[in-house]
Amino acid sequence: MPAARSALLLFALATLATGCASSTAKYLHTPTLAEPSPAPQDSRNTYLELIARMQQQGAWYASLAHVDAFRQRYGDLPALRLLQADALRETGQTTAASALYQQLGNGPQAAAAAHGLGLIAAHAGDDAEAEQALARASQLQPLNTDYLGDLGYARLRAGRFEDAREPLAKALELTPGNAKATANLSLWAVLRGDTATAEQLARQANLNDETRRSIQQQAQQIRSRVQQRQTAVVAPIAPSAEPAPARSVRLAAEARREPPADRVPAQLAPSMLERFSSVRPANEGTP
Repeated sequence: MPAARSALLLFALATLATGCASSTAKYLHTPTLAEPSPAPQDSRNTYLELIARMQQQGAWYASLAHVDAFRQRYGDLPALRLLQADALRETGQTTAASALYQQLGNGPQAAAAAHGLGLIAAHAGDDAEAEQALARASQLQPLNTDYLGDLGYARLRAGRFEDAREPLAKALELTPGNAKATANLSLWAVLRGDTATAEQLARQANLNDETRRSIQQQAQQIRSRVQQRQTAVVAPIAPSAEPAPARSVRLAAEARREPPADRVPAQLAPSMLERFSSVRPANEGTP
């Protein structure tokens, strides 16, 4: 009897141990039904990216609502204020947008803030302020082709055609074949009277007819704008005491003079033309 009782006791202990091990293994390998909560940092960044995508799709007012919701949930951030400033600018609330851009003028968003201020000034017709702000944006981020293109375009609108060449050429060389950069430089060539270069650029980038017409229309608008501004700053001329015959001789002599250098159509550097043009001289060998 004692031997049988011992055998039963050993069997019971073995069964208990096996049951505990089985239960423990089952507990450890049972999958949880709850999804793991993302880290707060990941959620915040994901939300910022969502707001940025909304703005890329043109949902500016909706993005402003989400800016408020983000701030309530995660607090304020410089990146959030930049998104808010962009949305305010695009919805016509330029005073509030300018204030936010000014706050961001010395931080990581300084270049984007300067770009935003430049766009506001350009929209208001303030050529000097636009050029200054866009030049600062390009200085802070010299490889940003959007900033370079906008700087060059602002200089075109101000009638500073020669000064516009460098940022526009940089933008195109940094992004060869980019339609916007090509169109901007083609516009520069049209405004300088260099139709051959304008055509070469348009052909190289395969610009469609609509884009080519837009370039011509913008060129005409810029010419008219520059002419109007030049006319507006001309002061009324007082009656001259100079005798009419002498004045006629002087005016005739001035008319025979060479035109100023800034009115002579400029050409792109030969190396740049070779890159942008699909047409090579007949005597040029194939590299």
